[in-house]
Amino acid sequence: MKPEPTHVVDAAAVATVVSEVGLGRLYDLVIERLTGVLASAGPAPAEMKARDGFLLTAPRLGLLEWMPAVRHGATVSMKMVGYHPHNPVKNQLPTILSTLLAFDVDSGHLRAIVDGTFATAVRTGAASALATRALARPGSGVLGLVGCGAQAVTQLHALARVLPLTEVLVCDTDIQAESTFAARARVPDGLVRVADLAEVEERADVLCTATSVAPAQGPVIQGSALRPWVHINAVGSDMPGKTELPLDLLRDAVVVPDHREQAMAEGECQRLAPAGIGPSLPELLGDPDRQRELRGGRTVYDSTGLALQDLVMVELLEELALQVGAGHRLVIEATAHDPQDPYSFLPESVARASWPAQEV
Repeated sequence: MKPEPTHVVDAAAVATVVSEVGLGRLYDLVIERLTGVLASAGPAPAEMKARDGFLLTAPRLGLLEWMPAVRHGATVSMKMVGYHPHNPVKNQLPTILSTLLAFDVDSGHLRAIVDGTFATAVRTGAASALATRALARPGSGVLGLVGCGAQAVTQLHALARVLPLTEVLVCDTDIQAESTFAARARVPDGLVRVADLAEVEERADVLCTATSVAPAQGPVIQGSALRPWVHINAVGSDMPGKTELPLDLLRDAVVVPDHREQAMAEGECQRLAPAGIGPSLPELLGDPDRQRELRGGRTVYDSTGLALQDLVMVELLEELALQVGAGHRLVIEATAHDPQDPYSFLPESVARASWPAQEV
């Protein structure tokens, strides 16, 4: 049977999915499925290849990367993602833009195209929630957010699914981002408060750094007055030279990367020797005893973003869109009627007209 045309799950379709499923329930589903994939407990084995891309220096600093993964027997996923820190001001676009593709492993057919901008923000927050659930001191109620952009919103919403939050302290060098954060996060009145960096560091049980600091311009926190049990989700390091945390803090904490080699190339771990890096998040999720051992001490989750997380998102959003009847179908591939005829999708008159005229 010929496959259905490509399922396009665009922004309107994603909005329908979230409206039908609920934002909180969506976070719970993402956290659950990420746990299964990263702890190798999913329905089919999944793996990813190293991401690669282009570091752009003109006309401005930016990054475009591709991130491939596969769930054997089901889906090959590919994400194209761009990081352009000037976007909000210059182009009125998010700093991070991306698109997800899902290919059928049996045929290679492009099964789905899914918005990846929302998906990337949600899965990044959900991954921090996994690390926080594993490493944070039980009962942690004070969350500190350094950086108040789009990523900070989804960090907050994901962490609220796993922490009993009583107070959220926010800080940003951009005063407008600080002042509008509570409204953009749509949280209960009184939960979020703007604070100076010193108070955020002194009082946070869990701290997230999600900034657009330029390479070699970090750190973004001092790290000298943190609580002895603080857990930090370092989200903003995603290219060589770009780091957010002081080196002394990294050396004093147990640093858990999402992917060791990737974090050593682009994350906080790029400044650490291999021996100074703790277990990866997948390793930690499979070791409850190690989780209990690390809770109560200083820990850092080095979040650089995984193609496996994107595989989860494209499969989940495609599945939910089918359930609620969202999205639309497009015939993208030139297949038409005869798989052995490369011109079968063209009008017959056009195909015949390509033959060179014979001289008499």
